Order: sequence, then C-alpha cells, then structure tokens
Amino acid sequence: MTIMSPKTIVVMGVSGCGKSFIGELLAQALGGVFADADHFHPPANIEKMANGIPLTDSDRWPWLDSLREQIVLHRSRPICYVLACSALKQSYRDRLLGEDSPKTIMFVYLKGSKELILHRMQQRNHFMPSALLDSQFNTLEEPRDAIDIDIELLPHDIVKMILDHLS
Repeated sequence: MTIMSPKTIVVMGVSGCGKSFIGELLAQALGGVFADADHFHPPANIEKMANGIPLTDSDRWPWLDSLREQIVLHRSRPICYVLACSALKQSYRDRLLGEDSPKTIMFVYLKGSKELILHRMQQRNHFMPSALLDSQFNTLEEPRDAIDIDIELLPHDIVKMILDHLS
C-alpha cells in the first residue's frame, strides 16, 4: 500500500474522543511525529478548564495561533506531523489551515455519542472535567472537510481506516 500522507494530519473531536491515543498510533504508523495541542495551552486556559469554566474564542485564538506556528515549523521536516486538537469550530480549523491547501493539512474527525465519550472521560485522569462535555458538544460544528471516523471501532481499526483513506 502506498501512503500519500499530507504534511499535517489534525485528529480532532471533543474532549475524551481519543484524539491523543489515535494520533500517537497514527504518527507511529506513518513514521511521523505526534503532538498534543493540550501541551500548547497557556496555564490560564488549563486553570479555567480544570475549574470547569469553558474556554471562549478569545481564550482559544492565541492557542490556535501557536498551533499554526507548529504546523508551519514542521513543514520543513520530511515526515508527517500528527496533531491532536479539538478544532471544534470551522473557524478554528480555518485558523489551523491558514493559507494551506487541504492536500497539505487533513482533518480526521473522531465522532462518537455523548454517552460513550462521557463514560471514557470518567475513566481517565485529565485536567478537562467531564462536566465540560456539554460545552464541547455545544461548541462543536461538525466538519465538512474531514474524514469522519466512528470511535466505537477498535483503535487499530480506526488507524487502518485513516491509512486506507491516505492510500
């Protein structure tokens, strides 16, 4: 199978959908590098979320700009960059895309029910409390420019579906 991967793949969806886990597996499969957008949040954003306060667009813009800088930085490297990022609104995805074409940046949307994601969030240790899940779903604008993947599938099947799409 010949893989024609874009320079950047953004694995997106609400908190608890498996972005980081799937992103890491995908980066390994592609021989690429993985980054979690959570690590780029300023401390004030993490504190807000940890206290159950949803982020506003004005909280997110500087964070999205720093993620865009990382995308541009990795462009000069010969390997694929896989970024796990919520990218909940089209305007956020547009900010990440910048002037790039969809051939350069591809979005993979990990889609699941609120019930399944809530169950997963309750099983993990993360600064984002499950109480914010409703705000995540309320903010979510399902993408029209992404590969949609059902998160009820096994992780290796999800990665295989993404790789199949790239081949």
